[in-house]
Amino acid sequence: MLEDTCSPISPTGSQERRSDSLLGTAPPTPEPGPVAERLTRAVARGELDLPRAGRGATPGRWATLARWGRDDLAFARLAEGHVDALAVLEEAGAAPRPGARYGVWAARSGGTGADLVDGPGDGRGLSGIVRFCSGAHLLDRALVVALGPGGSRIADIALDDPRVRPVPGTWRSHGMAASDSADVELDGLPVTDDQLLGPPGFYTGRTGFWWGGGGVAAVWLGGAAGVCDDLAAALGERDPDPHQLAGFGALHTALAATDALLSRTAERIDADPGSAHRDDVWTARAAAENVCRTVLDAAPRIAGAATLTRDHRFADRLTDLQVYSRQHHGDRDLADLGRALLDGRR
Repeated sequence: MLEDTCSPISPTGSQERRSDSLLGTAPPTPEPGPVAERLTRAVARGELDLPRAGRGATPGRWATLARWGRDDLAFARLAEGHVDALAVLEEAGAAPRPGARYGVWAARSGGTGADLVDGPGDGRGLSGIVRFCSGAHLLDRALVVALGPGGSRIADIALDDPRVRPVPGTWRSHGMAASDSADVELDGLPVTDDQLLGPPGFYTGRTGFWWGGGGVAAVWLGGAAGVCDDLAAALGERDPDPHQLAGFGALHTALAATDALLSRTAERIDADPGSAHRDDVWTARAAAENVCRTVLDAAPRIAGAATLTRDHRFADRLTDLQVYSRQHHGDRDLADLGRALLDGRR
């Protein structure tokens, strides 16, 4: 069973992605180097210039995101933020700064968040504390979603301004530590009209908002597959018992089902790009979060104490996946999905 090359979590087989799969048949070859260096190289090489969703290549876009997550979730978090920022800029009719590493900072958690405040004359400034700003010390620019008169606005800001200050000590988890996701304080940062993207409400009102959410789910799926890649390698070095084999088979099945659902969702977006496909994406995200929880519960039990305590990569992957998949809001998101589905039946 561990040699089944058709399995999305098999450690052997072709590197090519099947047309009906985001994960393909084999894990990617890890790229060496710290996350910051990898991100800089990837931007310089144009490796993050992915085809936009809704233009016939959404499965390929999501497959790349899944591959990054399968390799390294911290890198994938930064890379996904960059490619999402490029998509937002294009939808707004704006161009990115050449060579800049971008992120999207949109969190409004626990009473925090950015506000676009009117200043003297026609001036405006960004103020507030934004949580979960991945790449706080690493990026060149960020699209900050701020609450202003008339609704939310997106501001394209440079991060080398002294009025943009990462707050020390605001990320204490070992999980996803390499993603550099600190709180960032904005202290009256001036914003000009040409830095604002789209009209009020543009960020969540565009179709790409939901398509980007599906891309994040592809990263979660890849992260879950990465844990299972390491589990497969560990089991391949021993004679697994029937319980371990059964557990491994169950994880393969869960990953394959979620992979198929995400692939179908990507194809539906390309077939009808005039729709946001909100409910399809919502469902796919719920499935991806569920498979992450399944892997987080079962993989440590299948692996056993020796792998958990001696395989640093496996332990780090588990911790990263636990933190990153909590970008899904659990029962709150499921309740919103349930309400939307019921409303659609009326």
